[in-house]
Amino acid sequence: MKKKITGTIITILVIAALIILGNSLYTVHQKEYVAVRQFGKIVKVESDPGLKMITPFVQTTQRISAATKIYDIPASDVITKDKKSMITDTYVLWKVVDPIKYIQSLNALDARAQERIEAAVYNATKTAISSMTQDEVIESRGEVLTKLITNDANSDMSGYGIEIVKAEIKALDLPDDNRAAVYERMISERNNIAASYQAEGAAEAQKIKNETDKKVAILKADAEKSAAKLSGEGEAEYMRTLSEAYNTPEKSEFYNYVRSLDAFKESLGKGEKTIILDRNSELARMFYMNH
Repeated sequence: MKKKITGTIITILVIAALIILGNSLYTVHQKEYVAVRQFGKIVKVESDPGLKMITPFVQTTQRISAATKIYDIPASDVITKDKKSMITDTYVLWKVVDPIKYIQSLNALDARAQERIEAAVYNATKTAISSMTQDEVIESRGEVLTKLITNDANSDMSGYGIEIVKAEIKALDLPDDNRAAVYERMISERNNIAASYQAEGAAEAQKIKNETDKKVAILKADAEKSAAKLSGEGEAEYMRTLSEAYNTPEKSEFYNYVRSLDAFKESLGKGEKTIILDRNSELARMFYMNH
């Protein structure tokens, strides 16, 4: 009987120890904050993943996601600087960066966080678009407008422990009643700009062509001048060489003799077998010189 009672006590102690141990250990996961409360007050926040320990029955834990979340804000109307109405459809990427502020201000409720985010982003969007004309808004859509809205909206969220990673307008549209007129005006303006660029390009191309033609003409004239000069110098050199080669009566007579032979050879090459020569011709004199 005594052994049975002892076994029961041991069993109870083991179960109690397991319960205490179970209430003492908790796990912190990736992209997660765990706030440790003691008598309702936050005493620490764990963000490093791993197995942690608290004082059982005295301390409790509260988990908050540290992951980036997306919130699709309902479409809304905004007015531009030139009093034109536009419709914006925006989405937001946000995350908790200060879990203590997030718990204290919003009780760690995502629904309440989204309400604050929606108000901050709408105000930032209204401020940005109201400072621009409609054309400027359309030209700034994308990175420029996203940066303006994100930075402005974040200035209202630091007190909630929230960071807006990106607030981007995914659709920026015009009301149906003036959409067609605005698009037609924008197309006309873009066509005018394109025509201006085309005219400037054509003028620049003609300018380049004229300059090129001028350079080609100058180069050609210089080349022709150089060629004429070289030709004249060559002719002069030829005459000088020829003069030096036949500057004596003997050389001159030999030159005339060779020229006569060449002429005689040329005459025979035409198929004629009989040549009638004047006694005073150079060819006749050549034969008389040999006799």
